Amino acid sequence: MAVEFKDYYKILGVARTADDKAIKSAYRRLARKHHPDVAKAKDSGARFKEIGEAYEVLSDPEKRRRYDALGPDWQRYAEGPPGAPGGFRVEYGGDLGDRGGFSDFFRTIFGDLGARARPGGGGADLGFEELLGRGARRGADVEAAVEITLEEAFAGTRRTFALDLEEPCAACQGAGHVKGRSCGACGGGGWQRARRQVDVRIPAGVRSGQRVRVGGEGGGSTGARGDLYLSVTVSPHPLFERRGDDVHVSVPVTAPEAALGATLEVPTLRGRVSMKVPPATSSGRTFRLPGYGMPRPKGGGAGDQLVSVRIVMPTDLGAEEKELYQKLATLRRDNPRAYQG
Repeated sequence: MAVEFKDYYKILGVARTADDKAIKSAYRRLARKHHPDVAKAKDSGARFKEIGEAYEVLSDPEKRRRYDALGPDWQRYAEGPPGAPGGFRVEYGGDLGDRGGFSDFFRTIFGDLGARARPGGGGADLGFEELLGRGARRGADVEAAVEITLEEAFAGTRRTFALDLEEPCAACQGAGHVKGRSCGACGGGGWQRARRQVDVRIPAGVRSGQRVRVGGEGGGSTGARGDLYLSVTVSPHPLFERRGDDVHVSVPVTAPEAALGATLEVPTLRGRVSMKVPPATSSGRTFRLPGYGMPRPKGGGAGDQLVSVRIVMPTDLGAEEKELYQKLATLRRDNPRAYQG
């Protein structure tokens, strides 16, 4: 059965060019006027729900864009099965609270009006979500920033956060009223500022710019909590440089070690390890230590450590050392091609 096309702009009484502020203002005015607990008309409930539908679509930029483009085909596409070509679903009974505006308007505008006794219901409370046929609203997601060291990113770490959030009032469970009277604990607002301590595990291998999701540790609500998202920054290290999952480090070697070969003690994020440098090693040559880089999340192994050799010369050469270097220079002058990069 076809559904009659609804002109949401006409329902809210705004022009098609109306901005978000005008749409929100119109919605608030009409929602109060036609709320079933305020209006006397028999069709106030249907009108109230219709206003909510219009606001849901026009307050969402993506839904509004599609609504404007599809025109009368809006309902047909909205009713189409998920995944149908060119179609999408508009769940009118869905969670409007994800944008943080719909239920909040009710609390702001009506206070405890929406919690009057249900007619014939034996004094049972009627909440805003029930008026609209919806379930409890999910809490808002929360963002926080955290800075960790490269060593902490390598091994994983924990952080404890103190979050100051608006939470449903413990006395009235966010309803704003207790037994038909305005809640004294929250002044009828249903919400209170509260501080929570959250202990978070930051996984090994995390990098700057990544977000760590902590499920169920975000804002509170009358339904499930939202999530906490941590934006991670890994501070620069004085010795190591991270490039992807690999770690780069430069180590000094003396001229004799580079010429004759040597075994070096190389720093890694796991501790110091021995690494052999073969004879005739030039400055800038890079050696790979497999598996000594950053761990890859979800059991994907680890990157490598790349060790770049840097030949260093003493600044206090003695007479005998200078004589030896002079002799070496004389020998190499006769065979310049022996030097290779």
